[in-house]
Amino acid sequence: MLRNYAKIAIRSLLKNKFYSSINVFGLALGMACALLVGLWVHDELSYDRFLPGVENVYNVRVNYAFNGGPVETAMYTPGPLQEAIAQDIPGIAAVTKTTSGEPTLVKAISGSKDEKSTKEIGQYASANFFDVFELPALYGNPKVALAQLNQIIISRRLAENYFPNEVALGKTLQLDNQKNYTVGAVLENLPGNSTLQFDWLVNFKSYEEPWMREWGTNSVLIYARLKSGTTVAHTEALLKGIYPRYAKFNNHEAPILHPMADMHLYSEYKNGKVVGGQIEYVRIFSIVALFILLIACINFMNLATARSSVRAKEVGIRKVVGALRSSLVGQFLSESILTSLLAVVLALSFVHAILPTFNTLFDKQLALDLTNATLWLIITGLVLITGFLSGSYPALFLSALQPIKILKGRLQFGSGPAFFRRTLVVFQFSLSIFLIVGMLVVGKQMGYLRTKNLGLDRENVVYIPLEGDLARSEKTETYRQAALRNPSVASATITNRLPINVHSTSTDLNWPGKDPKRIVSVSAMTVGGDFIKTMNIKLLDGRDFRAGSLADSSNYLINEAAANLMGIKEPVGKDITFWRGKGQVVGLMKDFHLSSLHQAITPLVVVYNPTNTTYLLVKTHEGKTQQAITDLEQLSKQFNPTYPFTYHFMDEAYEKLYKTEQQISTLVNYFGMLAILISCLGLFALAAFTAEQRTKEIGVRKVLGASVASIVTLLSTDFLRLVLIALVLASPLAWWAVHTWLSTFAYQTELAWWIFGLAGVLSLGIAFLTVSYQSIKAALMNPVTSLRSE
Repeated sequence: MLRNYAKIAIRSLLKNKFYSSINVFGLALGMACALLVGLWVHDELSYDRFLPGVENVYNVRVNYAFNGGPVETAMYTPGPLQEAIAQDIPGIAAVTKTTSGEPTLVKAISGSKDEKSTKEIGQYASANFFDVFELPALYGNPKVALAQLNQIIISRRLAENYFPNEVALGKTLQLDNQKNYTVGAVLENLPGNSTLQFDWLVNFKSYEEPWMREWGTNSVLIYARLKSGTTVAHTEALLKGIYPRYAKFNNHEAPILHPMADMHLYSEYKNGKVVGGQIEYVRIFSIVALFILLIACINFMNLATARSSVRAKEVGIRKVVGALRSSLVGQFLSESILTSLLAVVLALSFVHAILPTFNTLFDKQLALDLTNATLWLIITGLVLITGFLSGSYPALFLSALQPIKILKGRLQFGSGPAFFRRTLVVFQFSLSIFLIVGMLVVGKQMGYLRTKNLGLDRENVVYIPLEGDLARSEKTETYRQAALRNPSVASATITNRLPINVHSTSTDLNWPGKDPKRIVSVSAMTVGGDFIKTMNIKLLDGRDFRAGSLADSSNYLINEAAANLMGIKEPVGKDITFWRGKGQVVGLMKDFHLSSLHQAITPLVVVYNPTNTTYLLVKTHEGKTQQAITDLEQLSKQFNPTYPFTYHFMDEAYEKLYKTEQQISTLVNYFGMLAILISCLGLFALAAFTAEQRTKEIGVRKVLGASVASIVTLLSTDFLRLVLIALVLASPLAWWAVHTWLSTFAYQTELAWWIFGLAGVLSLGIAFLTVSYQSIKAALMNPVTSLRSE
């Protein structure tokens, strides 16, 4: 029976090549989209699941509130918190602290045949790191190695890079041109779906500074492993007592535990509680992929029900000769499953071709591993689900036809099938219009982000990491002055943070008249001279810091938000107390954006400290940026010969703040165009079939004098009316979805009515172009040809 089903299904597909091709291609596009998103979703959901016992590992964060305001959650915590947790909390099996990880120059001192010197991301971690994270080692004992101050643990990739065909154990590596370490262990490479990402580990004490042992400074990441049977609620209740016991202040801090397995997907907190994060995009993309697959299935159902009159006689004859309804259902379902099978083969080829570009776009390492049994189970499920979903209604509808009416030629389908087809077309285009609105709104918001005036310059600004010799205060200012002597350089300053991405906060701000019980949090950064001039920040009152000024070492710049926080209308000349002690406000800056537009502008205090160096910011003259880079490279070779010259553009750093949004924008655009293409494929085939069914009617109308335009209008109106209904139904849902997404930005573009109007015009225009080809083709047909049999 199955063989017979397959044979008839193949004959049916070959007999109707045009409609079969439309179905196979449309389903293949939908399946390819579902497979791609499925691979991405699986990768997102698998983050950190490879870690042994990850269900007992937690990232320690701190909830705090200031002056009755909303609860904020900090991922970075004070260094002493680790020791306090280890000492006071009995339910903790192990606790460790690490730095966040920065690219550091690594040089092979022994064992390598080549003088290699590259930047590698690594971390400093406390000695019990491997009691929390049980990472597999290839060589050596990582626990013993990390306990030593002169040993380094490296990844397999680093070992193969520096010591090819050699055993890396015992070899010497130098970090940051300063200290040599002996390789004590080699770890297996961390997978791409790991929150932890490093190629080397060194004992935290080799890096620790005195300020890292202060309770008022959030500077480290802390991870803890709970003992079996210990509950999170009980542990968090005990953690609440740590700050009152150890800290010299009371900011209502309360350490909390964030599951390690949820760190990647659930990163956003509101009022001390997890509210979402990357998981939102996992859900959105999953739903959109399902929608596109549904659109492809709808094409199949539409064409199958539309062509029911063509296959009615076949059903009647089969029933007369004894075919049961169940066998007819099986026959039609076998056709749809065969179509799905052909489509999935084509879909796999699409995925194979698209995957490299997809990986580049999303910074992934996804692979279509056809040897993976799980993948084949997913593909089989996709074929069966798509086949049954696409073929269920046509199979049930066609198998229910009565043979007597069919064979007497009195078959009347009634309004049911036609209404069902119209409903499916409306649903298809509702989803397409939903995605068109998403394309327009996301694109408009991304354009707004790119063109928004931040209150400072980000164009023609180059920043250079100050490393090695350039990080030494005695050379930094000399380097800056040498850069200023180049005619391509307009201005230069030194900062410890990029002014478009300031995350440092402090509670140290005090001013005359402040309530002693009031605790405030302000953003903070340190800069050198000419900061305002270089970044072209508007100065509302006062002056910029003067380079080399000893007096400015105890003075401050503040923004409008800080002045409003203190309630001081004319702050210039007023005394405040901050990091450098008591000093004057010498300049009032107009508010500028300190981070992405997701966050509102916060109060900012800028401290003059040219010795706290991280970046040299260089403003170049218009049209001379490339010359400035060449000049700066020559200077770097002179001042810092052992380090490779690296530079970045400020506008690129700004773009990186919206990396996720850019990925969403690209994906929504692709999904939107894909949904429209699949919908139009179905509409094109339906229009062709409708024109075919109405050939004689069109011939009669032409004989009676109907014009081509009137016939095109007649054939197109029904379809365009359905698209218009889809626009009305999709607009409220689309408005809610894009409004919800825009609400994640503190600063957002206007959600104008014309966006929905443009979506409607685009969808109607695309639908008309799709239908009009078949309509014009039918209208131009010679009526003699269509009426010769009458």
